[in-house]
Amino acid sequence: MVRAIVGANWGDEGKGKITDMFAEKSDIVIRFQGGANAGHTIINEHGRFALHLMPSGVCYEHTTCIIGNGVALDINKFINELEQVRAAGLNPKLLVSDRAQILMPYHIKLDEYEEERLGKNAFGSTKSGIAPFFSDKYSKIGIQVNELFDDETLRAKLKNICTLKNLTLEHVYHKPLLSEEELYNTCMEYREKIAPYVCDTHKYLAEAMKEGKNILLEGQLGTLKDPDFGIYPMVTSSSTLAGYGAVGAGIPPHKIEDIVVVTKAYSSAVGAGEFVSEIFGDEAQELRIHGGDKGEFGATTGRPRRVGWFDCVASKYGIECQGATQVVMTALDCLSYLEEIKVCVAYDIDGKITKDFPTTPDLKKAKPVLKTFKGWHCDIRGIRDYDKLPQETRDYVEFIENEMGCNITMVSNGPEREAIIYKNK
Repeated sequence: MVRAIVGANWGDEGKGKITDMFAEKSDIVIRFQGGANAGHTIINEHGRFALHLMPSGVCYEHTTCIIGNGVALDINKFINELEQVRAAGLNPKLLVSDRAQILMPYHIKLDEYEEERLGKNAFGSTKSGIAPFFSDKYSKIGIQVNELFDDETLRAKLKNICTLKNLTLEHVYHKPLLSEEELYNTCMEYREKIAPYVCDTHKYLAEAMKEGKNILLEGQLGTLKDPDFGIYPMVTSSSTLAGYGAVGAGIPPHKIEDIVVVTKAYSSAVGAGEFVSEIFGDEAQELRIHGGDKGEFGATTGRPRRVGWFDCVASKYGIECQGATQVVMTALDCLSYLEEIKVCVAYDIDGKITKDFPTTPDLKKAKPVLKTFKGWHCDIRGIRDYDKLPQETRDYVEFIENEMGCNITMVSNGPEREAIIYKNK
């Protein structure tokens, strides 16, 4: 069986814990898109891990973890993360697609330079090189892992890259130029580091599917950061949808049988872009402090996340775009301090009330239509039976479930792996 776990919203939905849970029951876990620009935080008996490139299956001896062809592979970060995982006593089985492309140091520099050039109009990039990487991939000047092992091809490609990039570096950014020889030496270092893991993962997965293995596709970020269906242009540079899992992992689309879409019990986001239900000031800071295991701060950047009330309009849209077969709600316990909880149930756009998620120009004008719920105002951590949750908690969950039009099968009420309630038991 192939299952995908993806985010409904802006990312930061708490997918790490859910992927860790499902990874335990999986033979193979695959990262199929994105890069080291966002992370999953996992807490289990082995410790606490902020994973950026490593698939969540690294905690299990029986699981093979794959970096798919759709990933922006930062080899140094991959190796550093592997060393940290091994330091915790783990020895994961890792494979890297020979068709994955390599994120180069100049991608990171170009990302930094562009944010600097844009100034106050910057995209809020994590400066991990993701946009320049994908730009090169689709301009056909990216470097595939397999090309590290073909000297003639690699040298010709590096020559062309230096010609193109140096024009931009000199005339647009006025920054130091690239050296072809230095890039070649970097590639040789990368070749040595990545060689033990390189594999024809397409062939490997084709055999695994014939054998009936359980395969988990692990997504990064969420629907609203998708370059087509998200809050463009404040999006990421690879598709965040479950459907892209077929492309980014190299498996047939009809093989994806279960799509688990994760949404948080409130909203949060890192970076710039429209966020209709966002709250500010002391109210936001209080929610930020109560949020998550160590507050609402990015796993990769440490930046304070923007926070707001649960957005039914954005979440329903996100769940529909993903094609959810089930929904998991995380961080329900984080709202326990509130006497009243608000939910965004519609948007007001120039006086017109709508429950349809609009394109960015209309989204800029949208104001939230809020519904107020009575809070449960007590600690719900430790509860493992849905029926034992306070009535106010269940009312909140079931209202959102009805608005989403998709079953919420699990709710999370704590950061630990076991802090999960199966709603439909």
